[in-house]
Amino acid sequence: QVQLVESGGGLVQAGGSLRLSCVASGIIFGINTGGWYRQPPGKQRELVATITGGGSTNYADSVKGRFTISIDNVKKTVYLQMNSLKPEDTAVYYCNARVAGLRGLDDYWGQGTQVTVSS
Repeated sequence: QVQLVESGGGLVQAGGSLRLSCVASGIIFGINTGGWYRQPPGKQRELVATITGGGSTNYADSVKGRFTISIDNVKKTVYLQMNSLKPEDTAVYYCNARVAGLRGLDDYWGQGTQVTVSS
């Protein structure tokens, strides 16, 4: 069974950095596309960044120039490097990946990791 497990969240002061990791476990052949989404308190889930296996990226305007998404298909991991963090980045961050497995391509979500940025 394929699972996505996120790590790297926590409490950081404004201006600080965090790196989130999302590891795909199970019998998989690779990550086709990866993405990070976030859900701020009392708000809907929103796109943060996406990346294809070929390395094409897309970012929300609010994080451009501060966040970097990357993918390592040897480690089957999607990363989100977050720099110059702001209090408005506080949210639960979720990993999403389209994974090539025994059943072909399937979409999976991680359980979420909390990021809290203090002012």
